[in-house]
Amino acid sequence: MNSGASIPQHRKLYEILRKHISEGVYAEGDLLPSENELCRLYGMTRPTVRQSLAALANDGYIRKHQGKGSIVQLPPMDIGILSVSGTTSALGNRNLKTRIIVKPVLKPWPEEFMFNLTKLERESGCIYMERLRLLDEAPIFYDISYIANINLPRITARQFENKSLFVILREHYQVEIKGGEQRIRAISPSARIRSFLMLEAGQPVLHLERRIMTNMEGLFLYSSIFCNTGKYSVFGRF
Repeated sequence: MNSGASIPQHRKLYEILRKHISEGVYAEGDLLPSENELCRLYGMTRPTVRQSLAALANDGYIRKHQGKGSIVQLPPMDIGILSVSGTTSALGNRNLKTRIIVKPVLKPWPEEFMFNLTKLERESGCIYMERLRLLDEAPIFYDISYIANINLPRITARQFENKSLFVILREHYQVEIKGGEQRIRAISPSARIRSFLMLEAGQPVLHLERRIMTNMEGLFLYSSIFCNTGKYSVFGRF
């Protein structure tokens, strides 16, 4: 159902251009190739190219300027993505890894949950997963994810080790992150969390509770994240 062969042409072009913008091939303020140039370059029709550009504009990667074309702008796609910053060398190496603690599994929602759930969410259950994120082999944050089980076939069978959840949702299910809300506070961690994050007794952690909106009707992502800020600061747009 979600194989590469079934991805529409306009979605393929969207992913190519989105990747090029995200990786800096096209910088902020640059003009994308014209519609005619994109048609010739990728062998696609004008309506297909226009559909791709419309999706990029809707998701904040470009803005259309009458008489100029498609201008690249900083996308809001890192909304809700917790990044890690610290020393220059850590930023340069970007040696961020993901270790799966609990593989994705379909289960009922907890009776007491951090955000209010819709009736559809409660009825559908959630995909539950636990991950540990490491920078240069040092544990930085422990992430418990709850994903509403809505229109995500076979997601529990996918490989998440050292892979981004948001990228998997975008590439396999055409799910885009649109924004969200979060609560942040410092807490005293449990022994389990201290063990994962290699914390000293009495050392607090930063706890984030997040509800993330997507472009898919009724589909929300929830996270409970425990951050070790002893060595690195954490940042992100939300």
